[in-house]
Amino acid sequence: MAAVPLLPLSRLDLPKMAARRLPSQNGGGAARPRPKMAARRGAMAAEGPSSLLALSAVAVSRSMAALEPDVWALPGHLLRGLLPLLSVFRLERAEAAARRAGLSTQPVWRKLWDDVMKTRPPNSESITCWRKKFLETFFSNVLHGVLDVSSDWRLNDHHFSPLLHSSPHVTQLTLCNMLQGAVELTAEHNQKVLENLAHSLRILKFQHLLSSDQSVRHSLVLLLHRLIHHGSVSQLSIYSWPVPDTVLLVLILSMSAGFWRSGNALAYRSSPCGLCREEGNAQSQRSTREQPEREWSNGENLKGSCGALKEADVQGDVDGRGAGPGQNSGLSGLSCPLQNQVCEEASSKVSCDHASVQGESSCCSEQLSRHPVLRKSRRRLKSAVGKKRRCLRRSRGLCADPDDLYDFVFTVAREDSSGLLDKSSIAEGENGGNWTSSSTGSPCSGSAGCKKRGGSAGIFPLKAAHRFRSVSTLELCSIPLTGDTCRTLSNLLSSWVSLENLVLSYNGLGVNIFCILSGLRALSRHSDCRLHVLRVSDVFSHMPCMELVRCILSTLPQLHTLSVSFDLKNQLEGNGPEGNPSCSDAEIPESCLEQLEIRFPREPLHTMFLLPVLKASKSLQQLSLDSATLPSSQELGLLLQALKECNPSLKKLSFHDVNLADHQKEVLLLLQDPILQEISFSFCRLFESCTAEFLMEIINTVKKNTSLKSLRLPGNRLGNHRLVALADIFSEDSSSSLCQLDVSSNCIKPDGLLEFTKKLEGHIQQRGGQIQFTHLRLFQNWLDQDAETAQEALRRLKAVCSVVNDSWDSSQAFADYISVM
Repeated sequence: MAAVPLLPLSRLDLPKMAARRLPSQNGGGAARPRPKMAARRGAMAAEGPSSLLALSAVAVSRSMAALEPDVWALPGHLLRGLLPLLSVFRLERAEAAARRAGLSTQPVWRKLWDDVMKTRPPNSESITCWRKKFLETFFSNVLHGVLDVSSDWRLNDHHFSPLLHSSPHVTQLTLCNMLQGAVELTAEHNQKVLENLAHSLRILKFQHLLSSDQSVRHSLVLLLHRLIHHGSVSQLSIYSWPVPDTVLLVLILSMSAGFWRSGNALAYRSSPCGLCREEGNAQSQRSTREQPEREWSNGENLKGSCGALKEADVQGDVDGRGAGPGQNSGLSGLSCPLQNQVCEEASSKVSCDHASVQGESSCCSEQLSRHPVLRKSRRRLKSAVGKKRRCLRRSRGLCADPDDLYDFVFTVAREDSSGLLDKSSIAEGENGGNWTSSSTGSPCSGSAGCKKRGGSAGIFPLKAAHRFRSVSTLELCSIPLTGDTCRTLSNLLSSWVSLENLVLSYNGLGVNIFCILSGLRALSRHSDCRLHVLRVSDVFSHMPCMELVRCILSTLPQLHTLSVSFDLKNQLEGNGPEGNPSCSDAEIPESCLEQLEIRFPREPLHTMFLLPVLKASKSLQQLSLDSATLPSSQELGLLLQALKECNPSLKKLSFHDVNLADHQKEVLLLLQDPILQEISFSFCRLFESCTAEFLMEIINTVKKNTSLKSLRLPGNRLGNHRLVALADIFSEDSSSSLCQLDVSSNCIKPDGLLEFTKKLEGHIQQRGGQIQFTHLRLFQNWLDQDAETAQEALRRLKAVCSVVNDSWDSSQAFADYISVM
């Protein structure tokens, strides 16, 4: 087979290269046209006669395997014609060469998206890199079998593996249904793919999960271990799981919190995780050099029956086969706290002999020596024999039981205040900081959600011999959480120090919200606690919103963002703060709160209950009140006065679905505020019955305000004539600094928008083109009634500012609008 001369292509004549016989894939003879080549020629033929240069580019793209190094040295005008003819894999490799030549590959990737994905991605306006967007979606679609690479010649290149090549670009991945993606990614032939994901993946999502068997759960364990414990995943989200598999849910939550089921679960096809084995060997070497003092919490040396754990040397993997001594040394995961607990109970009066620890991790004896353990109180002695039987059962095959992690977490959740504690936890318990104690004023005191099954709800942090890396953001959306699951989550949260963001949305918590809060309170006691964002939303509110806000802030004063949102009020609960005096009486310490969002389930907004929150939040910068009713005309005035006195740093204030039709004076006071930079009145019926004088007062007030940057007025029935009047905000005598105006959902028609545009253009001309107005939002207005006029108005507006609108069918909403007039 003749070799192709590898001369610099910049010195070659591409038409001559097209005429040269290129090596065939069959070794000799004439090369037969390949299907993808025929497709390219067919596409070119459909576009009309091709130039010789274009034909040459096709020939070069056909032999990229041999010519690639020299192709990247081509001048820009030649490379530009070649890029659209490359496969997706070659195109990705051409990125650096295109950048050197001053070319952008973004148009090529965008066309690839349109041709291959055939859908418009959400928020396409905000996509800055179509290359990353395409390759990330390409990876997910190939993984789940949605996309067939043989369907397009640009996706099919036998030199490359689709998953392997696109995996470095994946920062967000969603796994769904039966977790087929997890099984595929943990397969032996995708080991390099998983390694790439461990470095690139930041967000891992689960959606619409179904129950799975033990083999699938094993694959999930390996996947989570690699991506979270030894990877870079920082956010884990679970969505839409109407009937969750409790074992699977607890497994995901526990591993996200940094725990693993057991040292014996580390086997990956009869060999432990290589990264863990190295870490375990290093820890073993450190342990031989260190001789920590071993003692009980009462000063006695740790000897006797539980000391026999040190001598346990029998280990096995998930199949019951033996493993190396380094397998479990550094990877106790969840098994070590379990052994601590079981042997602690056994040490009270029952001997924990060798038989009770066969097959368990030998690392636990070392860790028992490092953490003080409390003796069980006498009332727990009766259960020690039963617990020993469970210890014996687990020793025969800890990892063979798919429910062992589930049992363990609930076992710890049932432990009372004499459970696994370190010295700091003991001190806190003695000082009365335990929410589940019977002390007066405890929000969780006497709550069925926390006292059920006779124990605390994970108040004290899990003490594991070795904690793996855990995620910083946890989102649970549309997943019903039972009392048991809430206690498990509370127990995990109590020591989840890496957690920064927690989102609990539509989980049917009810009274179990206090179970979650008890775990978060234990977490807040850690000096290295990082929790700064908490968002809680549900259909029914267990208690009035302001009570819950006060409970949360008294528990977590370090929060920076708090969002509490409910759709409906639970009619079974009390309507006022007297429904739960423990929360209403809770003192709120000075907090770090910067953003507060409250969506009321049509509850009255009593300023007297919000006032303690505002006083404690001196750093508050954003406040959003949604769907609240004002019981009297004085309430809004009291709120504005409180904001002025207590929150001098407030920059953004938002009212949504709050009837302000009869509060014109307060609205003008807000618009005069010299500190606020963003004000939002969305769907507040602001112009429902307003007079022309009130509209002019609003315009004149905004004209004089030099601090206001953004004014949002969606859903306030502006109409055409009021919109045209708003253009006077930018008149020649205005000192306004307004940059953004939102007039979405205001029944604006094309002729009104055009008149507003002309008036705005006149003001700009009078001011010599000097205007700060930059953004106009026009979503869901009646611009489809006269397409030609609307297009003219939008064209002229876009020359002045950035316009954001949508293609909205007003005929569908007209009847609804009339019904609420």
